[in-house]
Amino acid sequence: MRSVLITAVFALAFMMVPFAAYGQDKDTEKAKTPTVDSLEWLAGCWELNVPERKMTITEQWMKPLGGTLIGMGRTVVDGRTASFEYLRIVTTESGFDYIAKPSQNATETRFKMKTASDSELIFENPEHDFPQRIIYRKGEADSLFARIEGTRNGQTRGMDIPMKRAKCE
Repeated sequence: MRSVLITAVFALAFMMVPFAAYGQDKDTEKAKTPTVDSLEWLAGCWELNVPERKMTITEQWMKPLGGTLIGMGRTVVDGRTASFEYLRIVTTESGFDYIAKPSQNATETRFKMKTASDSELIFENPEHDFPQRIIYRKGEADSLFARIEGTRNGQTRGMDIPMKRAKCE
């Protein structure tokens, strides 16, 4: 009887191995999903100067806290603010959303996370007029590459915004 009990216990334990491994895979997968805290590389002040156009583009992102990054951007042309926007990256069930509220828009626009890694973020909203895609790539310690792209008037368009870390003042 004892050997039957031991055999049953071993059989039950052997049958549970796939379920334990399944749970571990789920936990490992969940651990690999980036969190807003992993986006700390975006925090700080960033700037692009284009002297020939008398233009400066700046973005400032607060460090991640409370499941969000909060930012703002400003474009100055010929000494005058041409546009500004309020920005947020928020935690959602599927990852992150990028929410922008440009000065010329009455409402916010939400872009869903398509890709997120330790060095790249891609957000998309195919229903938005322009842009439909927003990309951030971590560069060297003092650089950040941003790009907006999409279709405007039936033509594919894009704008690269290579920024350098700037002093936050």
